[in-house]
Amino acid sequence: RMPVSVPAADRRQRASAAFSLSFLSLVFSITALSSSYWCEGTRKVAKPFCTGQSKGDHCIRFNSPDASNSNAVQYIWETGDDKFIDRKFHAGIWYSCEETVDEEGEKCRSFISLTPAADRGRVLWLSIVAELLYIILLLTGAILMSVEMCYYSTVIDGLKINAFSAVVTVLAGLLGMVAHMMYTTVFQMTVNLGPEDWRPHTWDYGWSYCLAWASFACCMAAAVTTINKYTKTILEFKHKRKMLERRLKIKYKFPDH
Repeated sequence: RMPVSVPAADRRQRASAAFSLSFLSLVFSITALSSSYWCEGTRKVAKPFCTGQSKGDHCIRFNSPDASNSNAVQYIWETGDDKFIDRKFHAGIWYSCEETVDEEGEKCRSFISLTPAADRGRVLWLSIVAELLYIILLLTGAILMSVEMCYYSTVIDGLKINAFSAVVTVLAGLLGMVAHMMYTTVFQMTVNLGPEDWRPHTWDYGWSYCLAWASFACCMAAAVTTINKYTKTILEFKHKRKMLERRLKIKYKFPDH
């Protein structure tokens, strides 16, 4: 059995690296798309009146038996932050969830229904379609790279698969970048023009948003690795062709007798 040459081993290592990056990008993108932590923050919500035995700082004690106590009636005169409570929320492409005031757990609602009607059709659905196409193209590129890794026929056929997977991965990266930027635009417009009972007081991007951009970075790294492998293989073929032509010229100049 002939040992594997250094260029062939190097090509196989590059193919493995490209497949690993593409698969990692696919996992990151699916995780980010299915989660609701693209953006996180807090909302200021008015404290409800205390009912029954409920006490504490999460409700306003009003008309209580000890109403003569200054601590009990101070909320009547206050109009500042003491009448409000900060409630955490997190939102993704599909839904938005926030803490409940008087109960444990979260209350979730569709994020699509929160976006302004003018942006819902133009930007949000384009973002969702771009995200889904991004995942489909990532999956296609990963399948092509795995086929190339397990394909032991001619190098020319491997080069064809390699070129197609590079094009698919680059296109996936462009779609992912557009989809993430579109969602950023939609969320910021929803913050400004969304329903009054949802608008956040403070917010920032969450771990899902960072994971989505990490998926884009892995996708572009896989594309660069694939293109680099294709280019290097082409250059190796050209070098071997030149060496073969040189040997043939020498052989015809000085034929063996």
